[in-house]
Amino acid sequence: MRNFDLTPLYRSTVGFDRFGSMLDQLLSGDAPAPSYPPYNIEKTGDDAYRITLAVAGFGEDDLSLEVKDQDLTVTAKKRDVAEDKSAQFLYRGIAERGFERCFQLADHMKVTGAGLENGLLHIDLVREVPEALKPRTIAIGNGAKRGRTVAG
Repeated sequence: MRNFDLTPLYRSTVGFDRFGSMLDQLLSGDAPAPSYPPYNIEKTGDDAYRITLAVAGFGEDDLSLEVKDQDLTVTAKKRDVAEDKSAQFLYRGIAERGFERCFQLADHMKVTGAGLENGLLHIDLVREVPEALKPRTIAIGNGAKRGRTVAG
């Protein structure tokens, strides 16, 4: 595997520590790749996104979503239901184990809603950039409009 030195990145950027750490983890192979549950991330508009997780077997009461700082955490815990003692499984391939899946959100990303439909959990997100951070055009005027007085 190739080794990349990210030291120049750290020297010339401010506030991107988390990004650099994620790159370090990715390049070093330390980042685990969770595979359960499977999910999709899609762009549904200019500043709108949707995360869809396959959560078959879990109901609304079994799932919880939490946004803390810039991390979205989806947690599923199967409630302890008295198992039917008369049922005898020959093969049990449906995963009913709980999970915790974390997504790191970019700045100004807001979760606008979530819904469970046909075993799929849909989480809608939108990027809301504050007006103060949006680009603005500055008018250029001539020197006479600046309010200078000329001594005569």
